[in-house]
Amino acid sequence: MSTLDRLAAEKYLLLTTFRRDGRAVPTPVWAVRDGDALAVWTAADSGKVKRIRRSGEVTVAPCDVRGRPHGEGVPGHATLYDLAGTRRVRELMKQKYRMLGRLSLLASRLRRGERGTVGVRVTLTE
Repeated sequence: MSTLDRLAAEKYLLLTTFRRDGRAVPTPVWAVRDGDALAVWTAADSGKVKRIRRSGEVTVAPCDVRGRPHGEGVPGHATLYDLAGTRRVRELMKQKYRMLGRLSLLASRLRRGERGTVGVRVTLTE
Protein backbone atom coordinates (compact mmCIF):
# COMPACT_ATOMS: atom_id res chain seq x y z
CA MET A 1 0.00 0.00 0.00
CA SER A 2 1.41 3.39 -0.98
CA THR A 3 1.85 6.25 1.48
CA LEU A 4 -0.92 8.15 -0.32
CA ASP A 5 -3.31 5.18 -0.01
CA ARG A 6 -2.45 4.71 3.66
CA LEU A 7 -3.02 8.39 4.50
CA ALA A 8 -6.23 8.60 2.45
CA ALA A 9 -7.66 5.62 4.37
CA GLU A 10 -7.24 7.40 7.74
CA LYS A 11 -10.26 9.04 9.35
CA TYR A 12 -8.23 12.07 10.53
CA LEU A 13 -4.96 13.57 9.37
CA LEU A 14 -2.77 16.06 11.18
CA LEU A 15 -2.14 18.85 8.66
CA THR A 16 0.78 20.97 9.77
CA THR A 17 1.35 24.38 8.20
CA PHE A 18 4.21 26.73 9.02
CA ARG A 19 4.30 30.35 10.15
CA ARG A 20 6.74 32.89 8.69
CA ASP A 21 9.13 32.27 11.60
CA GLY A 22 9.06 28.52 10.93
CA ARG A 23 6.85 27.50 13.86
CA ALA A 24 4.62 24.54 13.08
CA VAL A 25 0.83 24.85 13.44
CA PRO A 26 -0.78 21.37 13.47
CA THR A 27 -4.52 20.92 12.87
CA PRO A 28 -6.51 17.65 12.75
CA VAL A 29 -8.62 17.54 9.58
CA TRP A 30 -10.76 15.22 7.50
CA ALA A 31 -9.07 14.24 4.25
CA VAL A 32 -9.96 12.30 1.11
CA ARG A 33 -8.04 11.09 -1.88
CA ASP A 34 -8.40 13.19 -5.01
CA GLY A 35 -6.51 11.49 -7.82
CA ASP A 36 -2.78 11.63 -7.05
CA ALA A 37 -3.22 13.92 -4.01
CA LEU A 38 -5.08 14.35 -0.75
CA ALA A 39 -7.89 16.87 -0.41
CA VAL A 40 -8.88 18.72 2.76
CA TRP A 41 -11.86 21.01 3.35
CA THR A 42 -11.57 24.05 5.67
CA ALA A 43 -12.86 27.55 6.41
CA ALA A 44 -11.69 30.00 3.74
CA ASP A 45 -10.63 32.58 6.34
CA SER A 46 -8.66 30.17 8.55
CA GLY A 47 -5.05 30.70 9.49
CA LYS A 48 -4.00 27.56 7.65
CA VAL A 49 -5.38 28.95 4.39
CA LYS A 50 -3.36 32.15 4.86
CA ARG A 51 -0.20 30.12 5.57
CA ILE A 52 -0.82 27.87 2.54
CA ARG A 53 -1.25 30.93 0.31
CA ARG A 54 2.08 32.23 1.57
CA SER A 55 4.23 29.11 1.18
CA GLY A 56 2.32 25.85 0.66
CA GLU A 57 4.83 23.87 2.74
CA VAL A 58 2.97 21.28 4.86
CA THR A 59 3.32 17.90 6.50
CA VAL A 60 0.56 15.31 6.96
CA ALA A 61 0.42 12.48 9.47
CA PRO A 62 -2.26 10.06 10.65
CA CYS A 63 -3.84 11.16 13.93
CA ASP A 64 -6.85 10.81 16.19
CA VAL A 65 -9.71 13.31 16.52
CA ARG A 66 -7.72 15.33 19.08
CA GLY A 67 -4.72 15.65 16.79
CA ARG A 68 -2.46 13.13 18.53
CA PRO A 69 -0.34 11.64 15.74
CA HIS A 70 0.01 7.87 15.45
CA GLY A 71 2.43 7.76 12.54
CA GLU A 72 5.24 9.66 10.88
CA GLY A 73 4.65 13.00 9.19
CA VAL A 74 5.07 13.13 5.42
CA PRO A 75 6.16 16.34 3.67
CA GLY A 76 3.89 17.83 1.06
CA HIS A 77 2.93 20.92 -0.88
CA ALA A 78 -0.56 22.43 -0.51
CA THR A 79 -2.51 24.60 -2.93
CA LEU A 80 -6.07 25.91 -2.83
CA TYR A 81 -8.80 24.63 -5.14
CA ASP A 82 -10.99 26.92 -7.20
CA LEU A 83 -14.77 26.91 -6.64
CA ALA A 84 -15.37 23.88 -8.92
CA GLY A 85 -12.57 21.93 -7.24
CA THR A 86 -13.92 22.80 -3.80
CA ARG A 87 -17.34 21.50 -4.83
CA ARG A 88 -15.72 18.22 -5.92
CA VAL A 89 -13.93 17.96 -2.55
CA ARG A 90 -17.25 18.43 -0.75
CA GLU A 91 -18.76 15.55 -2.74
CA LEU A 92 -15.77 13.32 -1.94
CA MET A 93 -16.15 14.21 1.76
CA LYS A 94 -19.83 13.24 1.65
CA GLN A 95 -18.91 9.85 0.18
CA LYS A 96 -16.16 9.08 2.70
CA TYR A 97 -17.71 10.51 5.88
CA ARG A 98 -21.32 9.59 5.04
CA MET A 99 -24.02 11.09 7.30
CA LEU A 100 -21.63 12.99 9.59
CA GLY A 101 -19.96 14.48 6.52
CA ARG A 102 -23.26 15.52 4.98
CA LEU A 103 -24.43 17.16 8.21
CA SER A 104 -21.12 18.99 8.71
CA LEU A 105 -21.10 20.27 5.15
CA LEU A 106 -24.71 21.41 5.38
CA ALA A 107 -24.10 23.22 8.68
CA SER A 108 -21.04 24.90 7.24
CA ARG A 109 -22.87 26.04 4.11
CA LEU A 110 -25.72 27.48 6.21
CA ARG A 111 -23.26 29.25 8.53
CA ARG A 112 -20.64 30.46 6.04
CA GLY A 113 -22.22 30.20 2.59
CA GLU A 114 -20.71 28.33 -0.34
CA ARG A 115 -17.61 30.51 -0.57
CA GLY A 116 -16.98 30.32 3.18
CA THR A 117 -15.02 27.10 2.80
CA VAL A 118 -12.29 26.04 0.43
CA GLY A 119 -10.70 22.77 -0.66
CA VAL A 120 -6.98 22.29 -0.11
CA ARG A 121 -4.99 19.96 -2.38
CA VAL A 122 -1.97 18.31 -0.74
CA THR A 123 0.57 16.67 -3.01
CA LEU A 124 3.07 14.47 -1.16
CA THR A 125 6.69 15.31 -1.90
CA GLU A 126 8.41 12.21 -0.50
